[in-house]
Amino acid sequence: MKKRERRSFDKDFKLMVVELHKSGKSSNEISRELGIPSDMVRRWSREFAFSGDTSFAGSGKQIMTAEQKEIAQLKKALKEAEIERDILKKAVSIFSKSDHKYSGS
Repeated sequence: MKKRERRSFDKDFKLMVVELHKSGKSSNEISRELGIPSDMVRRWSREFAFSGDTSFAGSGKQIMTAEQKEIAQLKKALKEAEIERDILKKAVSIFSKSDHKYSGS
């Protein structure tokens, strides 16, 4: 079985493809001309429409605004606090089984 090598495209190429798509060319036409899958053309167009200039950051890392970074940090802290809470609830439940004082609320 022949292994296909993964191709990578730089931000300028992706922006050019998006501009071609926005100018009215179909994704199938662009894919035939440039040798890329048509679903990739549509995905890049969607990403640019959603993220604008912050799209195509490279290496899978998004460019985030200060507010988005803060939200991501707060979500991470909340998730950690919820995990700690669940662990403590289970510990209280285990240790209170022997003395029957914990009601499990």
